[in-house]
Amino acid sequence: MSRRKITPEQRALSDVSITDIAEEGKGVGKSGELVLFIDKAIPGDVVDVELMRKKKNFAEARISRIIQPSLHRITPFCKHFGICGGCKWQHMDYNAQLIYKQKSVDNALSRLGKIDTSEMETILPAPQTQYYRNKLEYTFSNKRWFTEVEDEQTMAQPNALGFHVPLRFDKILDIEHCHLQQSPSNEIRNKLRAFVLEQRISFYDLRQHEGALRNLIIRTASTGELMVIVVFAYADADTVAKTMTFLANEFPQITSLLYILNEKKNDTIFDQHVHVYAGRDHIFEEMEGLRFKIGAKSFYQTNSAQAYELYKITRDFASFKGHERVYDLYTGAGTIANFVARHVREVIGVEYVPSAIEDAKINSQINGIGNTRFFAGDMKDVLTPQFVKANGKPDVVITDPPRAGMHPDVVARLLEMEAPKIVYVSCNAATQARDLALLNEKYEVKRIRPVDMFPHTQHVENVVLLGLKGATF
Repeated sequence: MSRRKITPEQRALSDVSITDIAEEGKGVGKSGELVLFIDKAIPGDVVDVELMRKKKNFAEARISRIIQPSLHRITPFCKHFGICGGCKWQHMDYNAQLIYKQKSVDNALSRLGKIDTSEMETILPAPQTQYYRNKLEYTFSNKRWFTEVEDEQTMAQPNALGFHVPLRFDKILDIEHCHLQQSPSNEIRNKLRAFVLEQRISFYDLRQHEGALRNLIIRTASTGELMVIVVFAYADADTVAKTMTFLANEFPQITSLLYILNEKKNDTIFDQHVHVYAGRDHIFEEMEGLRFKIGAKSFYQTNSAQAYELYKITRDFASFKGHERVYDLYTGAGTIANFVARHVREVIGVEYVPSAIEDAKINSQINGIGNTRFFAGDMKDVLTPQFVKANGKPDVVITDPPRAGMHPDVVARLLEMEAPKIVYVSCNAATQARDLALLNEKYEVKRIRPVDMFPHTQHVENVVLLGLKGATF
């Protein structure tokens, strides 16, 4: 729909009651027949708002005054809240977050997938709501985002090391303390920033593609191991050596100290060579006695503790008896495949990214697992009748696709295979609902359980067990 011009008389609206939360995490209210999506509003609020963008049947708005705060409204714990693009629900108590996450899954499955959700199980809360991430990536920039509260001395320093400001690719909010990753993440970022400023090492210019320092990636593990990756752009050998020596000396607990030279115009590192400055080229994560090798480019669920709970639910839904052949689709580094391998006859993992498949094989070797096989390729092209004939028909399929869900051709392959059980793990209930509606041709939903992996955000994982119609478990 086309955007409509907002007159000054239309811009301000009063006494708007917030009744729900939309998929993107904004509060929902109404003014007459106009539906309003209001940034940082939560159910129970009564607010005055200012319209920002208006279309035919709805508008986006922001709060100009809180008349009556919701009982769920609390004081955010982070000084960067509201400017930083993360942790958008810090102003809502955690129990309410869980209620609305469960509701969002319920709405998506029932409305989009036409699924009976009356027996949906209660969302699994995260035991740790702060410092739960095992990976953060910061950006160096000479285009700092200044807030209204900055003093003159701060304004004179244009460099920043932090996160992108929403909708501004070239502006970086300088982060003082982030509540997402455990120590020494904040200490590393702050001391490195102070050092490079003192040494007058240039920060990257996201528009002109100039400057020495580009990104800082920190990975922690439940084992206590620590990986730090510094991404340089146009840096000479002395600058690299000076920076890396500082980190090695200042933080001797770093297990894996790495650097990358990336002169491309995008930040992706998957096509870049990783240099080891000190320590190993990897760290280890552990889960239920299994060890997983994590390299600079490896994928691993960013909430380690809650990933374990997610995988346990997946295993529980599958209710293995020991004789099963399992297909693990979108296997990544084979975490789920290796996690369930001890409970089944064999696991066959398929993943698009070849380097991830190599990680999966290594993780099997590390743990002495001999009943896994992994294949790289586009899912819709790999899962042919010939592949199934050569590798055997699965008794259980586990699928954990990206946010876009499964390609229709992959869904068609699943319908052809007719595995008695499918366990569908999703980070996007809307695309999961779409796929479940297609699978309804031959499958029925048996169990549903959401899992909160990312407190203070609107994101939620969901696990669904599907059974082949007419089959007995």
